[in-house]
Amino acid sequence: MPNANTEYLAGLLARMDLFTPAQVVELIEAARESDLSVTEIVAGEGYAPEEAFLEKLADVMRLPYLRLATREIDQDVLDRLPTKAVFQYSVIPVEFENGALLVASNDPLNAGLVDSLRLAAGGRVKLALSPSVDIAKASKRFYGVGAETVDRMMQDDRFEVGDDESLAKVDVTELDQEASIVKFVNQIIWEAVQQGSTDIHLEPMEEQLRIRYRVDGVLHQAPVPARLIRFQAAIISRIKVMANLDIAEKRMPMDGRIGLRVQGEDIDIRVSTMPTVYGESVSLRLLQRKGEFIGLEDLGFMPRDKELVERCIHRPNGIVLVTGPTGSGKSTSLYAFLHEINKIDRRILTAEEPIEYEMGGINQVLVRPEIGLTFARTLRSFLRQDPDIIMVGEIRDAETAEIAIQASLTGHLVFSTLHTNDASGSFTRLLDMSVEPFLVASAVAGVVAQRLVRRLCPACRKVQTPDISRLQRIGFPMDQLVGSTVYEPSTCEACRMTGFHGRGGIFEVLQVSEAIESLVVARSSAHEIREQAMKEGMQTLRDDGWQKVLSGFTTIEEVLRVTEENLVEEPSEEVATGVL
Repeated sequence: MPNANTEYLAGLLARMDLFTPAQVVELIEAARESDLSVTEIVAGEGYAPEEAFLEKLADVMRLPYLRLATREIDQDVLDRLPTKAVFQYSVIPVEFENGALLVASNDPLNAGLVDSLRLAAGGRVKLALSPSVDIAKASKRFYGVGAETVDRMMQDDRFEVGDDESLAKVDVTELDQEASIVKFVNQIIWEAVQQGSTDIHLEPMEEQLRIRYRVDGVLHQAPVPARLIRFQAAIISRIKVMANLDIAEKRMPMDGRIGLRVQGEDIDIRVSTMPTVYGESVSLRLLQRKGEFIGLEDLGFMPRDKELVERCIHRPNGIVLVTGPTGSGKSTSLYAFLHEINKIDRRILTAEEPIEYEMGGINQVLVRPEIGLTFARTLRSFLRQDPDIIMVGEIRDAETAEIAIQASLTGHLVFSTLHTNDASGSFTRLLDMSVEPFLVASAVAGVVAQRLVRRLCPACRKVQTPDISRLQRIGFPMDQLVGSTVYEPSTCEACRMTGFHGRGGIFEVLQVSEAIESLVVARSSAHEIREQAMKEGMQTLRDDGWQKVLSGFTTIEEVLRVTEENLVEEPSEEVATGVL
C-alpha cells in the first residue's frame, strides 16, 4: 500500500473512535499484507462488527450509510450498471440523481473502486456504504439468483441460439465446473439449502421459467433473471444429467435421484419431471441424510399427549400410527419415537422409501418396488430377522396392512404412517383396505394425527387485537383468552421479512380404549370414534392449535390454514343476511 494511502487510512481509523492506537497499527499492518479489504479484516478479526464499522466510517468520510432490506430500487437505476460489475465488485446501484449514480459498497477504501465503477457505468459515480449482507440480499432480490451466471451465458456463443430445440442440443456434460449451466444449477440448489427449503420447483410458463422454493411449508418465488427462459431446456437437461435421466425423453414423466454434499452435509435430492404445455416441469425434494434428530420432548406435545405417546411407544407390541397429509412431519415424528427407544437391547428394523435420515443403531432398508422389494415383501423378511421393533414407512395396501397387524399381534411393536385427515379416520382407512375389524381393534394401540404450523419469529412478532366475534365463530376457547396474549407476524431480517421462522407440530393423540375397540369392531364411523375419543379426553388438532396460539408459538391464521378440513367458519349474521 503506498505511503499516502497508509497515512490516509491511519487518519480515518484514528478519527472513528473505535480502535486503540495499537489496534490502528495492527490494522494498517494487516491491510499491507492481506488481499482482503479493510472492512473484511475489521469484521473477520473481531475488531468491530461490520455494521458499526461502516456506520462510523460513513460518518468520518461524510458518505451516506444505507440499510437496503426494505429499500426499493427502480429498474432504470439497476440497468445503469452492468450485472457483471455488480457481482464482481459486490456493489449495487441505489439511485440516480443530478447526473450521478449512487452505488452502495462495503469497501470504500478500495482505491480503484470508484474509477472501475465509473468506467462500467459510463458516467459519474458516488459511493454510499451498506453492510455486505444487505448488498448480497438486495442483489438477489433485484437481479435474481445466479444473475451473473445468466449474464455470462448471454455472452457465451454456445447459448446464443434462437429456439428451444437448439438450446436442447447444448451438451451440458462437456462444460467444466465453472461453466454457466452447471454453475447456475448449483447456485439454485445452494440457495435452496441456505434458505432451509424442502422442495425446489422449476416451472416453465409462457414467458418465464418460474423457480419456487418451499420454505416452512409455504411456496416462495425465487427472484431469477428475466432472461432465464432462454436457457430453460439446457437447465433441465443439466438436472437430468445429474439424476441419470434420459435427456432425450421429454414426453413422459421420469423420476431420479441426485446425491450432493453441501457444507459437509450429504443431501439426497429426489427428482421428478413432468411434461407440461410449455416444457418439462421439474420438482426437486431435498432430503438431509444425516442431522440432529429431534427428540420426543422437542416435537411440541402438550403434557397429556406426551404421556400418552410415551406409553404407546414403550409398549412391547401393537401398532402406533402417525397420520396426516404429505409434508406434515410424519417421518420426523417416527424418527423421534425411534430415537427415544433406540437401546442396545432392542433390535429395530425399518422399511423406508426413501431413507430420509440415517440413524445409528438401527437397520434401515430402502424399499425398491421396481425390483420387487415392496413394503409387504420387506415386512415378511423382517419377521424372520428376530426384530423387537419394526417401522414401515407407509401402509399403502391391504397386504402390507395385514402383515403389519400380524407382526403386532405376534409380539412386535410396529410404527407406520397413513394418509388420513385425523386420528379417528385411521380405523376406517384400514377397514377400507379389507382388514378384518377385530384385527384392527386388537392391533392398533394408538394414533397420532399431526400438522405443521409456522412458528412466529420471536424477534419481530407483535401483539394482535383479535376480532372477538370471529374467535367465537371458529370455536376459539374464549375462557382461556383472559390473561393471555395473541400475536401476529411482522417483518425483520431474521425471518427473511416473512414473520415466521421454522415450524412446529400440532397434534391429536388417540389412545385405543375398550370403548373404541368396540366401535371399531362394530364398523362405526370415524365421527363416532372421534366423539368417543373426545369424551375420553382427546384434544383435537384444532384445540391443540389454539394452545399453540395462546403460548405465542403461532397465529390463529396458521391454525385455520392447516386444519381447514376440520374448521369451517360460519358467516356472521350480518353477512349472511346481506347487511354489511
